[in-house]
Amino acid sequence: MKTNWENREFSTDEKSFKKATVQSFIVFSLLFLAGGTAWLWLYQQPKTADNVQPALRAGYVANERLFSKFYSASKESKSFTKEEAVKKVRVNGNVGVGNDFKPDNWILKVAKKPGDTLLITLDDIKALHKTEVIFDFKCVEGWSQVTWWGGVRFGDFLKKYNLAAQSAMNYCGMVTPDGKYYVGNDLPSMLQPQTLLCYEMNGKSLPNNQGYPLRLIIPVKYGIKHLKRIGIIFFSNEKPRDYWAEQGYDYYSGL
Repeated sequence: MKTNWENREFSTDEKSFKKATVQSFIVFSLLFLAGGTAWLWLYQQPKTADNVQPALRAGYVANERLFSKFYSASKESKSFTKEEAVKKVRVNGNVGVGNDFKPDNWILKVAKKPGDTLLITLDDIKALHKTEVIFDFKCVEGWSQVTWWGGVRFGDFLKKYNLAAQSAMNYCGMVTPDGKYYVGNDLPSMLQPQTLLCYEMNGKSLPNNQGYPLRLIIPVKYGIKHLKRIGIIFFSNEKPRDYWAEQGYDYYSGL
């Protein structure tokens, strides 16, 4: 037996419905116009030296401050098995890894302070404890891949070469040997235990297009921060230059 509620017939006030529809359309149109006007105003603002409008850069900085407060070095990126790693790893950019590179001349330069630079060979790095990381590498272009890397934890590297004072600074900068690509990363992210000075991919030496002989793997960041072919490492309390930040991208680029 149906209840009185189920038997009740509903009627629609056609005039009220039309009025509500018109009101909704007007509100939508006004919001769309306001959004378009705001975007046009923002787009036409003069850009700063890092090629981005001041309002957008202020938004990036606010996001960085927020995410930095909640960042924890103990929170690791999800790990995968070797079987889940792709065999053909995509290359996310080739700036700084030109074919004119002469590997026999490569040596890692670590600037402790002005006038005090360590010169470290690949064999020196390989002599340290090897760590492997298998994670989902994410690119700002919108793709991701589960990839397998091997190398030395950046934190272990700092301990080996007595760089405690440098690790207490705010940022670490890296530059390719040709000087064409450069990144800056915050030290807390660099000291995350999955961050590697990496010399292997899929159990073999890095290919040239992946940064041979040594690259950075930093799973808590997008791919633009994983500098390939490290030539120089230095430390600073001020933000180092960053190639993609100067093109208008987010400096922090955290995941």
